[in-house]
Amino acid sequence: MAINFSLSLLDICAVGPSETIAQSFAGSVALAQLAERMGYRRVWYAEHHGIHSIASAATSVLIAHVAAHTKTIVLGSGGIMLPNHSPLTIAEQFGTLAELYPGRIDLGLGRAPGGDAATFYALRRTPDVADRFPQDVVELRGLLSDESPIVGLRAIPGHGTQVPLYILGSSLFGAQLAARLGLPYAFASHFAPQALEEAISLYRRDFQPSRQLERPYVIAGVNVVAADSATEAQQLLDITRRNVIRNLASRGNSEATQLDDAVLARSPHAAFVRQMFTYTAVGDGPMVLSYLQQFRDRISADELITVHHTPSVATRLRSVELLAQAAGM
Repeated sequence: MAINFSLSLLDICAVGPSETIAQSFAGSVALAQLAERMGYRRVWYAEHHGIHSIASAATSVLIAHVAAHTKTIVLGSGGIMLPNHSPLTIAEQFGTLAELYPGRIDLGLGRAPGGDAATFYALRRTPDVADRFPQDVVELRGLLSDESPIVGLRAIPGHGTQVPLYILGSSLFGAQLAARLGLPYAFASHFAPQALEEAISLYRRDFQPSRQLERPYVIAGVNVVAADSATEAQQLLDITRRNVIRNLASRGNSEATQLDDAVLARSPHAAFVRQMFTYTAVGDGPMVLSYLQQFRDRISADELITVHHTPSVATRLRSVELLAQAAGM
């Protein structure tokens, strides 16, 4: 079945219950290599901190590692949480990547902390830095352009690389900023679905063309669990949901790891996870593709970035492969 939109991957470098971080990184390399062979448009990596089941905290380092083991696929961040960093630092990091891997690097930016209060303290940041997000995006774009916004300073590497920027968001704020700056907009509907349609409508309505982008470009996140049978896919999804609930409950509370599944199922974390998986394609390859086509048509997205939520590297690779086969990629 031919599709009328692009398919990409968001890899959060999940560490399964019986896996090590090293195995997760090896899985990320294998996932990107498979995505490259199958014809996915890009792979993004998300900055998260302090979550023992997610290993993508050092996002730019991970991108460099995966890029060294692939040849053509576009790699980037989905996203870098800019309040955690200075614009200069990110310009230098992604400028370095762009020089090493020309035409293969892009940069998605978010304003969430990617962690909790302890993370902010450890990063030596304060919550109010998020208020500077719009100005920091503009400064970062300037540092990656041919004209630095700071007199007497150039980002080396970074200056003149024109690394493409994307605004990530799950609210109207990100949509407004992306529209005003003329940047592509990626909505995090894979975990925060509430404002999806309103945010996209606002972005398209208020979009102002820029040097990078002439017309609006919408990316939407969606969860995927594809398997060889619908029964197996549902089983994998059920396991993944339980793992996510347990991981959320155990963050900062080691005793939660010992709680019974039935107890956790009644917790506030369970309600959050049910909402998080609102947009989930589950089943065999054709079933998943049919869901994605309907989801895409509903919001007229230009690109879907799929998050393959399964409990192991092997099942994640199979999910990615089955979707690509169904889509005729």
